[in-house]
Amino acid sequence: MSMNNLYPKIFSRILYVLAFLLVVGCSPESTSWVGKTYNNVTAHYNGYFYSLDEVTKIEKTITKSQADDYNRVLKLFPHLDSTIAKGYDKEAQEAIKMASLAIQHHPHSNWVDDAYILVGKARLYTLDWGNSIQTFKYVNTKSKDPEARHRAIINLIRTFVEHKEYNNAKAAIDYLQKEKLTKNNFKNFNLEKAYYYQILGDYDNMVRSLTSVENLLKKRDRRGRIYFIIGQVYQKLGFESEAYVYYKKCLNTNPEYEVDFYARLYMAQVTEITRSRDVNAARKSFKKLLKDTKNKEFKDKIYYEMGLFELKRKNLDLALTDLKLAVRTGNNKKIDGEAYLRLGELYYDTLKNYELSQAYYDSALSALPKDYEDYAKIKERAGILDEFVKNLKIIQWQDSLLSMANLDSVTLRGRIDSLLTAKRLAEEKNAGKKKKRRNRIDIDANTNNNAFATLNDDVDNTATDDNDWYYSNLSAVSLGQSEFVRVWGNISLEDNWRRSLRTNATTTDNNNTAADSISANNQTVAAVAKVDPVDAAFETLDKQLPRTDDQKKDALKKIDDAYFNLGDIYYFKLLEKQNASTTYKKLLERFPDSEHAAEVLYKLYLINKESDPAQAEEYARIVKEKYPFSSFAKILVNPDYLKESSLAAEKQKSLYKSAYTEMEAGRYDASTQIINEATALGQTSFSPNLELLKILILGKREDISKYQFALSEFIKTNPDASVTPYAQKLLDSSHDFQKNLEKERGIQYIKSFEESHYFVIVYRQTDKLGDKISSLLENFNNSSFRDLKLQTSSLILSEEYALTMVSELPRISYALEYYKTFTEKLPEFTALQDYKFYTFVITKDNFDIFYRTKGLDEYLKFFEKNYHPDNQ
Repeated sequence: MSMNNLYPKIFSRILYVLAFLLVVGCSPESTSWVGKTYNNVTAHYNGYFYSLDEVTKIEKTITKSQADDYNRVLKLFPHLDSTIAKGYDKEAQEAIKMASLAIQHHPHSNWVDDAYILVGKARLYTLDWGNSIQTFKYVNTKSKDPEARHRAIINLIRTFVEHKEYNNAKAAIDYLQKEKLTKNNFKNFNLEKAYYYQILGDYDNMVRSLTSVENLLKKRDRRGRIYFIIGQVYQKLGFESEAYVYYKKCLNTNPEYEVDFYARLYMAQVTEITRSRDVNAARKSFKKLLKDTKNKEFKDKIYYEMGLFELKRKNLDLALTDLKLAVRTGNNKKIDGEAYLRLGELYYDTLKNYELSQAYYDSALSALPKDYEDYAKIKERAGILDEFVKNLKIIQWQDSLLSMANLDSVTLRGRIDSLLTAKRLAEEKNAGKKKKRRNRIDIDANTNNNAFATLNDDVDNTATDDNDWYYSNLSAVSLGQSEFVRVWGNISLEDNWRRSLRTNATTTDNNNTAADSISANNQTVAAVAKVDPVDAAFETLDKQLPRTDDQKKDALKKIDDAYFNLGDIYYFKLLEKQNASTTYKKLLERFPDSEHAAEVLYKLYLINKESDPAQAEEYARIVKEKYPFSSFAKILVNPDYLKESSLAAEKQKSLYKSAYTEMEAGRYDASTQIINEATALGQTSFSPNLELLKILILGKREDISKYQFALSEFIKTNPDASVTPYAQKLLDSSHDFQKNLEKERGIQYIKSFEESHYFVIVYRQTDKLGDKISSLLENFNNSSFRDLKLQTSSLILSEEYALTMVSELPRISYALEYYKTFTEKLPEFTALQDYKFYTFVITKDNFDIFYRTKGLDEYLKFFEKNYHPDNQ
C-alpha cells in the first residue's frame, strides 16, 4: 500500500477517535477537561443566560413601579408588591425553568450556584418567601465557592427583610461582617445592610453602610440616586454640609431629571449660611429654579422648600408667604398636606394663634396619607384645636346674638344689607385671582369671603370697649365662615344684585323647545323675585336672637361654659398656663357667680402657686371664705381630701355616662379618650367599671380572642369588684357563642404554615407524665436544638388529657426537622415506652383553635394530611 493511500485512512481514524472522545467528554457526568469546558459553556449560554435575561426583565419592571416620595428619604430598593408580582409571574416561572435546566443538564458546571441564586431571586420577586429562603440556604450549605455562598447570604438578607424576619436578617448580617468578601459582594452586602437599617429607621447606620461603598458604585447601581439618598439622610440627621457634598456628587452623575431637580432644590436648602450674601445666594438659587420652565410642575415643592428655608432663618413673614404659595401652586396633594402642616405648626407653636392653626391642621389631615409619620399625633393635636375653636365660636356667636338682640329691626336690616354689599365688593376684588381648589383653605387678611363674620364681629363690638370693627382680625374672619353658610347659605352677590334676581333666567337643556324654555324661565323668575336675600337672612337670624330673659340666661350659660372649657384646654391640653389664667380671669370678671367659680379659683391657685405665691394664697383665701363647703376649699384645708372622699368616683361616674354614650354611637376614639380622662383622676371603687367599658370597646374593634383574653385578665385582677360577675357572664357568653358557631361550621384549622410552630405531646392525665416529658424534652432540646433556645411548658387540655409543648419553632422547616428527629429518637426514650401519647407540630393560630375546641381527633387528621412526609 502506498503512503498516499495510508494517510487518509490514518487521518479518518484519528477523527473517529477524537469524535468518540468528544462525545464521551461532553456527557453531563463527565469531569474531564473537555467535559467541564463543554458543560460550562453550554450551561452559561443556554439555561443560565436565558434565566438571567428573565430576572433582569423582572427587576426592570419592579424598578419602574417604584413610586418615589421626595418629601421623605427615598427607599433604597422598591417595595415588593403582590399585585405587581402577578404581572411578571410568567417571566419568573420561565426564569426558574431555564435555570433548573442548566442545573439538571450540567450538574458539574461552574454555573450551578449562579443558576440556583437566580431561582431564589425569581422566588423572592414573586413573594414565595419559604422557597426563596430554602434556595439561598441550599447554596450557602452546598456550594464550595465562597463567593457564591456569600452572594446567597446577601440575597437571603433581602428576603428576610422583605418578609419582616428582622432577627434572621441581623444574624445573616453579623455573619457576613466577619467574612472576607469580594469587592462586588462587599458592595452589595452594604447596600442590603443599608436597606435593612432604613426599614428599621436606623438612619445613622444606614448612611454608614452606604458611604462605605460609594467608591465601588457603578452606573448600573444608579449611583446618582444613591448619592441623593445619602444627602437626604445627612440632611435628616442635621449634617447639612455633608448633605450638600452628596447632593453635588449626585448632580455630577447626570441623574434622571426628577432626581436632578430635587438635588438642586435641597442643595439650596442646606447651603451653609454664614453671611447675608450667602442668604441672598440661596434665595437666588430658589428663584432660578422657579424661573426654569422645566420645573413648572415642581413650583409648589420649590415654594415649600423656600418656606422651610426662611423658617430656619426665623423670617416668619417670608416663611408664611412661601408656604401659602406652596398651597396655591401646583396639584401635589402630599406637598399641600406638608405645607398645611407646617403652617399649622407655625401658628400653633410660634404665633400661638390657635384658631388659624386649627384651620390648617384640618386641611393637613385631609391631604396627608394615613401612613404619614406621626399622623396619630397630628390628628390628636387637630382634635384639641377643633375643641378649642368650637368653644371660641360659641363665645363669639352667643355674644353676637346677645348684641344683635339689642338692635331694632331697621338697624339690623341695614347692617345686613351693608355687609352683604361688602361681601360683593370683596368678591369683585378677588374675581381676577386664580380660583382655589374647593378643598383648600387660604386664610388671608386682605381676603374676606365671609360677610357674616363681619356682621358678627361688628355687632359683637357693642358688648366691648373697642369702638373699631374687628373684622380685620384674622381669627374672627376665619371663624365666622361656617356660621354664615349654616345661617344664610352661600349667597352670591353682584352689581344691582336685587334686580338681577328678577332679570336672570335659568338656562334650560338644549333639547327643550323655545316655548318650554320661556315658560320655565318665567316661572323661575316669578318664584325667585319673591325672595329678598336681606329679608331671608333677617328672618333666619331673628329666630335665633335671645329676646326673653330665659333665652338670654341660656346664651350667657353657654358663654360661661365655653370660657371654662377654653381655660381647661389652655391649661391641660395646650399647656399654656398664662393663657389659661387670662381666660379663667375673664370668666370670673363676666360671671362672678358662675357655677365654675370655685374650681376656677382653685386652678388659678395652682397656676400661681410657684410663680406668685402671694397671689396664689389670695385665690386660696377667696375659695375658703366664699365657697367653704366646696370640695376645692376642703382640698385646700386637707390636701388628702380627694383620697378620703368619693368625689373622684362621682366625677368618674359622670364621665362614664359620656363615654358610654360615645361608645353606643360608635365613636370609640372619643369614648376611650373620656375613659382615660376619668382614669387619670386616680384609683377609686369605680375604676373597674371604666376598665370594663374599655374592654367592651376592645370587643367592638378587635378579634374575639383578644376580647376574651382581656375579660379573663380583668376577672383575675378584679376578683372582688361589683362588675366582675357581669364580666364573667360576658366571657361565658362569648365562649358559648364561639362554640356554637364552631359546631355549626365544624372545626376548621387554618392552612397557613409559614409561621411559628409548637411541638406538642398529648397524654392522659391519669398517667401523670408531665414532669417526665418536660425533663425529657429539655434534655432533647439541649442536645439537638440548643441554638433555638426552646422553652417547655405544660397545660391541662381537658378532663381526660394534658399536654406538654415546646415553643417556638421559627418556621415549618424547623418544625418538621424537630418532629422527625424526635420520632427517630423515640425508641431511646424508655420512660415513655409503656404509655400511649400523641405527638405533632402545630402553628400558633391553629393551637388557639385546638386548645379552645379540644378537637384532638380533628387535628390529628389535619396533621396527617398536611404534615406527613408522603403528603408534602
